Amino acid sequence: MSENMVISILKDAIYTGLLMAAPILVASIVVGLLISIFQATTQIQEQTLTFVPKLVVVAAVGLITGTFMMTTIVNFTQRIFGYIANISH
Repeated sequence: MSENMVISILKDAIYTGLLMAAPILVASIVVGLLISIFQATTQIQEQTLTFVPKLVVVAAVGLITGTFMMTTIVNFTQRIFGYIANISH
């Protein structure tokens, strides 16, 4: 296994991890920001107010992007198993 192959695998793993996390993290950040703006404008200082909307949005985003995430992680796993099979050659 060459250095270029290891770097390629690590780059692919990091990219796949970002693809898996990005939709949920972005949705959570956007909802948190919107709720924070709402709290600032109405002067409601309840810390638990953001929990339920974030939970609902994260679940919805997980359901919407679930097939994309599953396809991406399966493709990544197949590539990694292919690399493992080619290491001995």
